[in-house]
Amino acid sequence: MTTEPARWAYLFEHPGADPDRDRLVLESGGQRSMVVAVASTADAPVVAAGLVRDERVTLVELCGGFGSGDVAAVAAAVGDRAAVGHVVFGADQIPAAAAYASAAAVAAAGAAPAG
Repeated sequence: MTTEPARWAYLFEHPGADPDRDRLVLESGGQRSMVVAVASTADAPVVAAGLVRDERVTLVELCGGFGSGDVAAVAAAVGDRAAVGHVVFGADQIPAAAAYASAAAVAAAGAAPAG
């Protein structure tokens, strides 16, 4: 009897990413893990629904850079076919996460960060 591996995916935002190309797949120990880049958090619902449909993913985890509205949109897109989790930052890490987000936004806009 062959057992289907447990399948999950972690989505994160990376400007210019192509989720069909920009992904890493690890399979061992009865688990298939996928790390998938999306160009924008707005792309995540469609990408997540595709992973659930085509890759039989049953757990979707979203990067801490996704907002609560993004999480709700992904949850709605996958329905009851997959669980949706969301990485969150501890209160002590919020300033560092905000600094990263600011630097990433500046870099995405093509300007050098100040300082």
